[in-house]
Amino acid sequence: MDYKPRFYQPFSLEEAVRMDVSVLTEEISRLQNSIEHLKTTQEELKEAMSSTPDPEFTKAVEENEVVIGSQEERISILRVALTEKGVLSSSHYNPVVTTGHAVNGHTSQQTGPDHTNNTAQAAASLSSQTDPHSDDGGGIHL
Repeated sequence: MDYKPRFYQPFSLEEAVRMDVSVLTEEISRLQNSIEHLKTTQEELKEAMSSTPDPEFTKAVEENEVVIGSQEERISILRVALTEKGVLSSSHYNPVVTTGHAVNGHTSQQTGPDHTNNTAQAAASLSSQTDPHSDDGGGIHL
């Protein structure tokens, strides 16, 4: 499979397929946690900017959006690698969307729409998300 990521990634799909399943699943969990924290930071930065515009906050928000995109793409690559290894996709590794409605102290959740069970679907989904002209050349700078 010839896949060109939209963002710079520290490994290729072919390299990911050679990784142990435990490494792939741990990395998915780590990235999901990172994205969750980045999104919380984004909300806080945007709230702060609404009362006091700050060019540094604006720059941080823009950079974080790139990092979030890169990490989401990396999760997609890891999911395709799991599928290539014959591991069925699990809702555990799909993003969870909270609806914001709490019932008995718990928010309702839905599994993300990108749940796939075969390699062709996963690869097609991954390829459709890519733009070979973009680059992830930064990190989080606050």
